[in-house]
Amino acid sequence: MSETPDPGPYPAPEPQYPGTPPAPTYPTAPPTYPGAAPQYPTGGGAPQYPPQYPTGGGAPQYPPQYPTGTGTPQYPPQYPTAPAPQYPTGPAQQYPMTPPPSQFQPTAPPHPAPTQASQGAAPDDLDYRHLGSRVHVAAHQRGADATAVGRLVVHLPGALVSGAVVAAVGTAFGGTVGGWLAVLVWLASGGLVFHRPAELLFARRVLKLRTPTAPERSRLEPVWREVVARAGIEAHTYELMIENSDELNASAVAGHVVSVTTYALNEIPSGNLAAVLAHELGHHTGGHSWAGLLGYWYSLPGRIAWAVTKFLASVTVMVASRFSVVATGLLVLFMGMFVVFAVISAWFVTVPLVLAPYLLAFAGRQGELRADQQAAALGFARQMTEVLHRLEAEEQAEAVRAAAAGQRLERPGTLARLLSTHPDHATRLARLEPYLRTGL
Repeated sequence: MSETPDPGPYPAPEPQYPGTPPAPTYPTAPPTYPGAAPQYPTGGGAPQYPPQYPTGGGAPQYPPQYPTGTGTPQYPPQYPTAPAPQYPTGPAQQYPMTPPPSQFQPTAPPHPAPTQASQGAAPDDLDYRHLGSRVHVAAHQRGADATAVGRLVVHLPGALVSGAVVAAVGTAFGGTVGGWLAVLVWLASGGLVFHRPAELLFARRVLKLRTPTAPERSRLEPVWREVVARAGIEAHTYELMIENSDELNASAVAGHVVSVTTYALNEIPSGNLAAVLAHELGHHTGGHSWAGLLGYWYSLPGRIAWAVTKFLASVTVMVASRFSVVATGLLVLFMGMFVVFAVISAWFVTVPLVLAPYLLAFAGRQGELRADQQAAALGFARQMTEVLHRLEAEEQAEAVRAAAAGQRLERPGTLARLLSTHPDHATRLARLEPYLRTGL
């Protein structure tokens, strides 16, 4: 059984059939609600859609008008138009040795700087600017500057004498063919200077160098990577080795070896250690080390022949002196005449041989100054100066200890200074002064 719906307060009129039904008549008063009811149109006819609301006549506007202005709201909404805050317009802070981004070419993953635990007592004050990545690639990983060429030129007369000695020995044992073969083998042997296994064997057996231990490598390699990164050099181009010594020293050996002493590794700050390594790198990139070793190798047979000749001459004179003073005098006179004849007849060889020690010492001093400049150009001028002051202080302390022990240290004379392969500290410090003024 269905319920009839309550018609409410509005009686429904009976529909009229047939024909067109008239328009329905709606009540003119709205129903009573608890609150204010919306006002509907009171006129006749069909209701207007959408209905008119109390907010104004006509259909509502879309989007609606908000109290902030007339017309349609703007989208996106307009926010306060106050100008953006002005920041300082001065130039950006300049950092030393910072390359432009276009030149940065990372070649290796960044490596962390060494921690204090890995360094022992030496402080880590090095500016690790590149963390293992170089900013450019050097055009030449190693070369030959004027100092290296000068060394080779000075060694040339000795090499000629050595070639003659090798040819004579080869001819004595194998005839003409043996002589030429001995000279060719001797010339080819110079390539061992650049052969890394041969270099390492020479460094271990002759120079008593060794490979770094794991703690030493963790201390040494980050500093070395920073040095070669600044120079644009491949880090694996050179081999790092250690010398057991209580002196502050380092060396560049042959074509691929760089060594430091245990004192330099463990006792000086990282910045000073970097300056020492940069100095030795300067010897390599300038060709000083390989040129010196190559010249020494090619002049070695002549040196050996000269040493043997002096030994035989001294033995002959000693034996002759046992029998007769007159015979000894005649022998010495004969040897002197032979030397004079050799000097006069082959002056272009003998005179350079006599001057060679002084010329090589001069080339060595120039090489040290050039290596100092290399370290300064890489940003280690201040650190290199500190190393030189430290060496000077150690020498003065040694002189004080010798004086306290009653010993007398004689200052080197003119001849000793001419034969020295290192300039004095005052000269080196004066050459570094321009780099200190420019802030390098």
